Amino acid sequence: MLSIGIDPGTASVGWGLVQERPDGSLVSPGHGVISTEAGQPMHLRLQRIHEELEEIIGAWRPERAGVEEMFFARNVTTAITVAQGRGVILLTLATAGLPVYEYKPNMVKQAIAGYGAAGKTQMQEMVRILLGMEDRPRPDDAADALAVAITDLHSAGFRKLQDART
Repeated sequence: MLSIGIDPGTASVGWGLVQERPDGSLVSPGHGVISTEAGQPMHLRLQRIHEELEEIIGAWRPERAGVEEMFFARNVTTAITVAQGRGVILLTLATAGLPVYEYKPNMVKQAIAGYGAAGKTQMQEMVRILLGMEDRPRPDDAADALAVAITDLHSAGFRKLQDART
């Protein structure tokens, strides 16, 4: 099963693909960021996010998607722009016919590092270990997206177990 994880934003959208092999091990066939220019009008930035995400989905054909939910304590302006980007991301995934699952940041941290307040370095190191990578994934947004995809695949396995019991 192949999942695409997304770390939403407008300046930088992290994406990460994680494949679950038949033996249960995980591997990443690709990850990266969709970057937009700060000086561009918002509608052009959102268009770029949509078009590049569509290309990634078309090239890799993931079977499902995990998207990190938003968490903002203070900056309302940032929250609004990220929400706009997140809306475009959710629409693009839905239009592609992917089942979409959303995960809170502390849930992703708990699933990956076993601690809901894990730091960036700890998360990147755990993603590296879980995916058998030589180096920590970079940039940060892509590493976060890989963590979301891993969480999504683990959650899918848990859902299968629950369904089998009912």
